[in-house]
Amino acid sequence: MTHVLSPSRGRHGWQIILADLALILFLLTLSALPAAEAETGRRLAARAVQEQTTRKETRPEVAAAQALFRPVAGGPSLGEWLKTQAPDPRATLTIFAIYAKGGEAAAWARTEALAAEARAGGARVRTIIAAGPADEIWASLAYDAKMADGERSGGAS
Repeated sequence: MTHVLSPSRGRHGWQIILADLALILFLLTLSALPAAEAETGRRLAARAVQEQTTRKETRPEVAAAQALFRPVAGGPSLGEWLKTQAPDPRATLTIFAIYAKGGEAAAWARTEALAAEARAGGARVRTIIAAGPADEIWASLAYDAKMADGERSGGAS
């Protein structure tokens, strides 16, 4: 009597087993890499090269906005708007200015005026100015300043 295999089972069993074994071997090898670095105390070549080629820049971390301000005709000034926001030592006001071709000087002037107004109100200010398709300016209040040990905000933790 001959045994006939059905098309749905048993036909490619060895390929699946081989693929599973290859995946297991890959995962074991991958998980051993951090252990090898920890044992030797040396970084692997690829990681060392990557760290050497990566520029060491301090880039400010801009957290998600808790409140946004856009200057509009008849609306409050930035200083008035900041007075309505809850004071918090972690708060940083980031002023974003986008300028169209040829509008760089005007963007700088508008940004500096808003920054001066915010600083007069006691806000910590950061400015980001970039080229873009059209002139635009707005401010984002975010809680992204790191607090020193022992320093606590007035709000709930």
